Amino acid sequence: MTSPVWPAHILIHALAAGAALLVGILQFAGAKGTTAHRALGWTWVALMLVVAGTSVFIRDVGLPNIAGYTPIHLFTLLTLATLPVIVMRARRGDVAGHRRAVRNLFFGALVLAGVFTLLPSRRIGHMLWSALGLVG
Repeated sequence: MTSPVWPAHILIHALAAGAALLVGILQFAGAKGTTAHRALGWTWVALMLVVAGTSVFIRDVGLPNIAGYTPIHLFTLLTLATLPVIVMRARRGDVAGHRRAVRNLFFGALVLAGVFTLLPSRRIGHMLWSALGLVG
């Protein structure tokens, strides 16, 4: 059995999303307001920009789409609109607003979008599950 070839933009997208998920979990578990929290926060923002940026190059014609862009691509717009809000709220000291925006983006654009992305019927999901030998 051969594993699928992962195009560079999809590999970068998947690795950045996985890293953002792990960094996000560390952020939720760790102390807030520390230098480490800020450094990991900037790392998470950068990873999310990579995830959003690479998603523009991932197209799917198997679902309802416009020029290959499906409803899941709305998370790209959500991410690009929300990241500046997250940074602005942190810089202004709006801890509650910052926390709310981060949680919404984390659970919406990473967890929820990730669940849909990893369905075996979706391109990246099929590639992953095929590489693991779980689907044909």
